[in-house]
Amino acid sequence: MSKITDANLVFRALIVLGVVGFATYLAAERGVLTIALQSDRSYISYVILAIYALATAHWLWLAYRLSEERKWFVDLEEALEHKPPDLARFDRGLLGEFLRNWQAKGSRGDPAALLTAFGDELANRHAFGHFASDALLKLGLLGTIVGFILMLLPVGELSEFDASLMQELLGAMSSGMAVALYTTLAGLVTSTMLKLQYHILDASAAELATRLSVLADVHLTRNAT
Repeated sequence: MSKITDANLVFRALIVLGVVGFATYLAAERGVLTIALQSDRSYISYVILAIYALATAHWLWLAYRLSEERKWFVDLEEALEHKPPDLARFDRGLLGEFLRNWQAKGSRGDPAALLTAFGDELANRHAFGHFASDALLKLGLLGTIVGFILMLLPVGELSEFDASLMQELLGAMSSGMAVALYTTLAGLVTSTMLKLQYHILDASAAELATRLSVLADVHLTRNAT
């Protein structure tokens, strides 16, 4: 893996963010976004969009932090290729914590427990994103239920059959159906996009943990003996 790839995680995240922003712009330009928000009497769509925006900001910050971890790791790889380095100068982020624990352990023995802790800590950073993605999907389903309730309420209030009343009834039912459909759409789209965004981080974090496992087994253990 090249150093360029390690340094470009933030740029890849910005590209994804740009695609999302462009799609949002097109939806607003065509009036789809306005219609969807105005038709949602439950305001669940607003909550969905707010959570998605917050989770995306969190995702972008995590992409930056993970990109820094990857660049520090590349520096450590290059240092180990030449001579046993002073590991104290790599005292940054989760990688620095791993190296401190490795030195405290005496730089001997099986580093499996420390590597597991490193991987778990990377994965735990993304827990909020996965929770938010599930929450968005469930909010969309909640909007579906609320929409059907709003659609069926006028039927229970109908006391007599009249053509004019039926026209009002159909209008009210259409409004409830719009709530159900638009909130479901908002929940599905934002949940899917957020899953994709955090999948990029998960894959990058898993790769970093794997590379650290190889480095610890090949270089750190060898240098300690």
